[in-house]
Amino acid sequence: MEEIEIKHKILKESRKLLMKFGVRSISMDDIARHLSVSKKTLYQHFVDKDELVTVVVDSHLEEEKKLYSDITKQSENAIDELYRISLCLNHHAEENNPSVLFDIQKFHPKAWNAWIEFKNNFIAKSVIRNIKQGIKEGLFRPEVNPEIFAAYRLSGIEAAHDERIYPKEKFSLHEVHNQIFEHFVYGLCTEKGKKLYQKYKEHNHQPQLIPNGKTL
Repeated sequence: MEEIEIKHKILKESRKLLMKFGVRSISMDDIARHLSVSKKTLYQHFVDKDELVTVVVDSHLEEEKKLYSDITKQSENAIDELYRISLCLNHHAEENNPSVLFDIQKFHPKAWNAWIEFKNNFIAKSVIRNIKQGIKEGLFRPEVNPEIFAAYRLSGIEAAHDERIYPKEKFSLHEVHNQIFEHFVYGLCTEKGKKLYQKYKEHNHQPQLIPNGKTL
């Protein structure tokens, strides 16, 4: 197996483990055992766990940019786009350990800075654009401040992953995401927008794009 293939496999399998069990819970020993390779092989490609986590996060964020750009292109309107993204978040919530973001923030500053950059420069701008589009389409209330609502939406997503606010023993991440999203949508929509959103829900609207990314 070529070196580039080995590195790709390490990244792929490491990401699965980190997302499932949490970043803090998985050691380089765990990754080596899972891959049936020596720790020496891991360290030939990554200086330490911090570098591995950072590269995993960077590659993941690039995939997320592609995924959300595709959603934007395929969406019929602003609510359709929000609905598709909510499906992605629900898909992620079912697969990912809710402690991942907290672990990265506390133990891996380089990876955390990459996430903050992604959130503030890509996601925030995408939400602002979506809200402005929805206002033009008559689906969102014209008095809404897009920047305030975008910040509110992003803080809600982050809060959903904070076990200090929503303990996993009491709440499922899937349920928390759904409740926060619906509160956001109904606060944003005009009556026309609410009816369209309700229509998507009632008809179990399933977009063409299959959400296959794994969010942090």
